Amino acid sequence: MGKHETMKMPVKHLISFEKLLEKYDEHLKGSDTFLAATAERILAVEKGFPELRNGFSDFSLLEKNKDLIERILQDTFTDALSGNEIKIATLPYQDMIIKSSKRFEKIIKEAGEEYVPELRNVGDDMDYIMSCVVVLNFHYGYQLDFSRPYFYDIPDADGVMRHYRILYNADFIDIIPTEKAKEVTQEDLDELLENPTDVKLWMDKIPPESFISKGFVIANLFDVTMEQAISNIKSKLISKNTIQPTNFMHELQETFKSFFRLQNIKVGFAAFDPKKDEFEKVAGKGFESFLLGGEHHMNCKTALCADSYKQLIDQNSYFTITNMDRMVERSGNMNPYKVLKEQGIQSAIFAPIAFDDKLLGVLEIVSEKKGVLNGVNAQKLDDVLPYIVSAVVRSNNEENNRIDAIIQNECTSVHSSVYWRFKEEAKQFILDEAEGRSPSFKEIVFSDVYPLFGQIDIKDSSQARNLAIQRDLMIQLSEIDYVLNIAMKKWKLPIYEELIFRVNNHLDSIREMLYTNSEQSIFDFVKDEITPVFEHLKKADTEIENHILGYESKIDMGTGSYYDHRKNYDESVTIINKKLSTVIDKRQESAQAMFPHYYERYKTDGVEHNMYIGASISETASYNSLYLNNLRLWQLQVMCEMENVHYALKPTLPVPLDATSLILVYNTSLSIRFRMDEKQFDVDGTYNARYEVIKKRIDKSYIKGTDERLTQKGMLSIVYSQKKDELEYLRYIKFLKSKGCFTNKIEIVELEGLQGVSGLKAIRAEILYKREQEPEKTYTYQDLMDALKE
Repeated sequence: MGKHETMKMPVKHLISFEKLLEKYDEHLKGSDTFLAATAERILAVEKGFPELRNGFSDFSLLEKNKDLIERILQDTFTDALSGNEIKIATLPYQDMIIKSSKRFEKIIKEAGEEYVPELRNVGDDMDYIMSCVVVLNFHYGYQLDFSRPYFYDIPDADGVMRHYRILYNADFIDIIPTEKAKEVTQEDLDELLENPTDVKLWMDKIPPESFISKGFVIANLFDVTMEQAISNIKSKLISKNTIQPTNFMHELQETFKSFFRLQNIKVGFAAFDPKKDEFEKVAGKGFESFLLGGEHHMNCKTALCADSYKQLIDQNSYFTITNMDRMVERSGNMNPYKVLKEQGIQSAIFAPIAFDDKLLGVLEIVSEKKGVLNGVNAQKLDDVLPYIVSAVVRSNNEENNRIDAIIQNECTSVHSSVYWRFKEEAKQFILDEAEGRSPSFKEIVFSDVYPLFGQIDIKDSSQARNLAIQRDLMIQLSEIDYVLNIAMKKWKLPIYEELIFRVNNHLDSIREMLYTNSEQSIFDFVKDEITPVFEHLKKADTEIENHILGYESKIDMGTGSYYDHRKNYDESVTIINKKLSTVIDKRQESAQAMFPHYYERYKTDGVEHNMYIGASISETASYNSLYLNNLRLWQLQVMCEMENVHYALKPTLPVPLDATSLILVYNTSLSIRFRMDEKQFDVDGTYNARYEVIKKRIDKSYIKGTDERLTQKGMLSIVYSQKKDELEYLRYIKFLKSKGCFTNKIEIVELEGLQGVSGLKAIRAEILYKREQEPEKTYTYQDLMDALKE
């Protein structure tokens, strides 16, 4: 209570009982003898103490005149109800207690000696501003909606926090202007409403102690602990429900119409992406954003002015517009005000929705009428914002779940051929949980399956990438050298000569070969030493600034360096991967129809794929080795088709990269296990790991006794270890050669031993490229058998 004795307020409080005593003056003159006798007894108390009517600000007189005040207020605080009513005589929006009921005294006593009752959600600045709002309404006649609930939070004897809502009776108080009071025009009011937290402005328009509040108020308290508890529970549980976007926005808009008691308001929402500093449209029917004005996303500094950006983004506080026409006029038709005005908006409240001090988005409340939304009624949002935050958090969680589901489906989904096995295990997990057993998702293993591996790889991809990097770095360094030489001619500073020397050293170091650390070394040199010098030179000379701006325009924002040749290389690899992946993915549909098998495909510098086929893979179909032969023949055809697609694509690429093809034949069955931590299948067991070793090393293998790499442009290499595999694939090649897939150039070579692997051989068959792609046709194992019978 001590803070109110020293704090300067717009209203100087005088405790006075004049308006109450005037009631007794009327009763004394009235015809009711009982009321007159009571009035005479009470009025006799005030004699000799004129301050009881005139008013006093020395709060120590409350204790001094305690007995007199008790008598004056005896009807207001009737003893019969004092044990039940929670009531105090006080000053408006203050913690000052003039008199209290017995129950209130009991509640305060149980709260402990150190407890001092304070109004919730009212600070010193808001005390001042809310007092000003009262003055604007009751003295100046403005109709501002300042109604909001006030609470005391008081612990009970058990330490449980209880909540009491306060209703004020202002029948016994007057507000009187002093000589300090100023005229408050409509323009002044608009300025105040646009700056609802600028206490200095409010103090200027309505100076401290420019009014006198003479009298007292009766505050009736109601225990709303149960309602508050229900509200808190609702706030927590609300995140457990599912938001349907259309219903959510419709219901929210109707709620706000009732909340603000305004029929013509609309509600929007813009999500916030902190990484991009952008507002984004929320996906879903029913959501709209007035800030975005129909755009799907917009940079925050484009959508907001400097002041609104600071308040919403930096400070997470409300930003209000009371008069859109005046705001547009002040801003010179700059966004966001022009965008908002074009939508017919004349007043608006923008409220930040933040959770754990992180901005999630901005709630937009707009109206076509001026002044109806403002900085004063924006404060009402404090009481509902927790529910809105919970709803937005819930919506974000659901959106993230949907995104995760899409990513899971598109990128790391369980393949359809083995989905049945995962479904079985998930059902068992649910059953175990329902019956009280400790559930666990057991590992998924498929035994006795035969692997097929193939890849089309970018030939000499490391050299091609390094060459692109080397060219970009040389161009960048040459541009830097050119600018530094201009600077050297103008100012002849030794530091420029030294930098030129170092630039040329870097150029010489990469001219013949790009070493592993060269790129990072040059990047650090440019970032730490060249960029600061260029920033200085841009300010020093206009001619050099133009050269530097030309240089900077070629710098890629993502890499921070020249990205021309590398971009061409990366684009070429991306195009190749996309085209080849599309071919094999599409052809997989027909292969799965032949017999279900597990299939996975990866993009690296090229495209590689794994397939596994066997009885354990299929849920219902009966397996026969015929299906393995059929899949091998299918794989051989698809690899030829992918080679032809690349051949046709190569002339159109930014960098005409070559490709090499490889198939690994492994004639021993193995087991694959789904690794839960990596979310993918891998071969199971030490012995089976030999297959993975071969897979990773064969594309780097050489023909025995030579320096020639196995994989060559225009050749399909088929690696195997057993004679029967050689005979099988020679049959396939002979058959496909008759169908125009291969030339007559076919050779068998022996490979140099790999680390831990020896005895490998390979068939190399030259691919017959077709100038015009023929319609797709897949030949089956039965076609092969029929051809052999002819």
